[in-house]
Amino acid sequence: MDVQRTGSVVRPPSPMESLEKQLSCPICLDMFTKPVVILPCQHNLCRGCASDLYDSRNPYRFSGGVLNLLVENIIDIYKQQQEGSGGSGGGTSETPLKPKDSNEPMCQEHEDEKINIYCVTCQTPTCSMCKVFGQHKDCEVSPLASVYQAQKGELSNAIDTLVASNGRLQALLNQMEETCRAVQDNAQRAKQGLGERFDLLYAVLEERKAVLLEQIGKEQDEKVAALRALAQRYGERLQAGSELTDSAVRALEQSSAAEFLLASKGLITQTKDAAKSSLGEERPEPGFEKMEHFTLATEHVEAILSKMDFGIVDEEEFEDAEGEEEE
Repeated sequence: MDVQRTGSVVRPPSPMESLEKQLSCPICLDMFTKPVVILPCQHNLCRGCASDLYDSRNPYRFSGGVLNLLVENIIDIYKQQQEGSGGSGGGTSETPLKPKDSNEPMCQEHEDEKINIYCVTCQTPTCSMCKVFGQHKDCEVSPLASVYQAQKGELSNAIDTLVASNGRLQALLNQMEETCRAVQDNAQRAKQGLGERFDLLYAVLEERKAVLLEQIGKEQDEKVAALRALAQRYGERLQAGSELTDSAVRALEQSSAAEFLLASKGLITQTKDAAKSSLGEERPEPGFEKMEHFTLATEHVEAILSKMDFGIVDEEEFEDAEGEEEE
């Protein structure tokens, strides 16, 4: 025991006080702040105090110091312990420095150690003991909080990117739906227009058909009327000839020579004239009855119609076909 000069007995330091002394920087005499291990002497210093020992212009600054996560972890636990005990360094009861009932995940290899660092090499969270003595002692590590913030920011950015991508996909889906509706509407209008164009073609064909039928009927009526008029004249001539023949036959039957001679002179002249006039009677021209000139040549039009498509109509070809048809 230490004895003061006054003769009074001095109370020995408590374990917590001894721990606090061990956790104090030998330069600033305060508790370590971001402790680093100075190599190769293995002393612990505050990072700020260690920085003051080196020339700030030295490009190899901090090359001799490594962040001591184990000591930093112990300091965190010590501060938690101090806060839990009301800041008193004394006390009769001692509590574990690392409570097991913490909500934070614990290391599977070291059950009393919290997971407080991140192994950059293995890409996994671990504890300080694993770094010092365990499987991660040769790995590169980083403070858990910094990696947490970095990966949290990275995940947040990834979420933002995914949300933006989903937004673009949704916009594309909406566009596809609108395009489908537009295709259906345009197809319906195209069908309606096609039907109207074909109805117009049908109407033109029916009108043209009526005109051509009228021409055939007109010529038919004219020829039939001419033939009937000629036949009527033939009938009248035949009637007159038949009557003249009867008169001539009756004259031949007269028994009196005087009576025959009185009638025969006029009958002979009339009979000869009637016979001559029948030889020069008007007749229809050869082929008068034929109607082949009304034959319609539709081969070119049929070819054009069979090739009809949704393109530009070759007007020159159509006009040539129409001209040949009229000829």
